[in-house]
Amino acid sequence: MNYNDINVVCPEDCGNAPKKVVLKEFIIALAKKDVSFIFENVSDDIQWNKIGCEKIKGKDQFAASLQQMNDRAVREIKITNIITHGRSGAVSGTLLLEDNRKLEFCDVYMFTSAGKNSKIKEMTSYVIEIG
Repeated sequence: MNYNDINVVCPEDCGNAPKKVVLKEFIIALAKKDVSFIFENVSDDIQWNKIGCEKIKGKDQFAASLQQMNDRAVREIKITNIITHGRSGAVSGTLLLEDNRKLEFCDVYMFTSAGKNSKIKEMTSYVIEIG
């Protein structure tokens, strides 16, 4: 699939549960820096722990962090796994950037509840640049 010049490769089973769909679209929104979609899907007290970098608390800091990621123009997202259960979820995969850098990532999520319309309350990101 292609989303605004970003090629997205994802296993077909990623669409068989509501939270899997949200997490797939959330990863794409992060790559596109689609702040409106992101803010619709995170709680006001969102916490983002970027392992090895910083801890972000609240939507204002979250938005500022997204703006700082302007050097990461994503060309392709390859999602390997999306796992959800109850209030938690995880997404792993690879990002290919416009400058040909390759990043492996795993994001672990905690939702406000186990309900299908709950928002993301916590996010922990593990990112490693490879070859």
